Amino acid sequence: MATVAHLATRTPKVSVDDLLAGLHPSPRFGAVSFESYRPDPAQPSQAAAVKSLRDFGTSMDGAGGGGLFSRFFGGNKAKGRAGIYLDGGFGVGKTHLLASLWHSAPGPKAFGTFVEYTNLVGALSFRKTVEALSSYRLVCIDEFELDDPGDTVLMSRLMRELADAGVKLAATSNTLPGALGEGRFAAVDFQREIQVLAEQFDVVRIDGDDYRHRGLPAAPAPLKTEELDARMNAEFDGGVVAVDDFGALMKHLAGVHPSRYRQLIDGIDGIVWKDVHTIEEQAVALRFVVLADRLYDKDVPILASGVPFDQLFTAEMMGGGYLKKYFRAVSRLTALAREGQAHEPS
Repeated sequence: MATVAHLATRTPKVSVDDLLAGLHPSPRFGAVSFESYRPDPAQPSQAAAVKSLRDFGTSMDGAGGGGLFSRFFGGNKAKGRAGIYLDGGFGVGKTHLLASLWHSAPGPKAFGTFVEYTNLVGALSFRKTVEALSSYRLVCIDEFELDDPGDTVLMSRLMRELADAGVKLAATSNTLPGALGEGRFAAVDFQREIQVLAEQFDVVRIDGDDYRHRGLPAAPAPLKTEELDARMNAEFDGGVVAVDDFGALMKHLAGVHPSRYRQLIDGIDGIVWKDVHTIEEQAVALRFVVLADRLYDKDVPILASGVPFDQLFTAEMMGGGYLKKYFRAVSRLTALAREGQAHEPS
């Protein structure tokens, strides 16, 4: 039998120290390396990206602090920019490579998603975040994406100040740095901040297909609600399973800051969602994307009834300014559903 828990009743408390201590690769990428990355021979940009990141990591050896800001803003640019930026589609291994860089680089160092850094600023204040991260040698930012003008200005300032302190920067995204913010808000009004971000990175393109769908079948059909208990005990016997009504969980997430979602799923071995429905409110959808990322980070299998995951978001959302976030969430949740129902690795 599985032990049943409910995410909708959890309200985790997270300290500032917990937030800082959590800036490392998730368990999914806890032991990856450049050697364990398998470039697709048909996509030479993948092998080239490995070399670029290795060289970037090597350039950190013996690098001192301070002054990098002046080097890439009007100084000796021959010494290289402060950052490297991996641009590519979903599932081509960008996070694997970014985590490999983090594992190989000297510390102190930080690794987190874009959302985790913005949450850190919210918890610490901007100035204290700069003070905390300025002593690091490397800051890795996964899934770099600007969704509103406030984030544009915030991350522009943060990157400039960290670079000025001599911190090396590495980021991944599905959008070239000069195009961040396009389709989400009046990016032209914030072109200066966007350009500052673009100028701080050497861009490395990674081509390839989404490995989560490479040669794999479509997502399994949702289960019937009355089947969930039996399947849960068969799939997660002896484990701890978070069983929630999907609608109730969506309401609960509104009262839990996304910075706490990692702790929200602590100790959970499996997820069961009853009566999944299409999310129609943007704020609810964006919160849910963060939860999907945290579940994928921890490789938590999912069983669900209701609509299939490719119907989680409205057609308008899937064609709007946040479409990349939603496509990523669908891709990741589909992989976890395959794992839960068909025992396919995610």
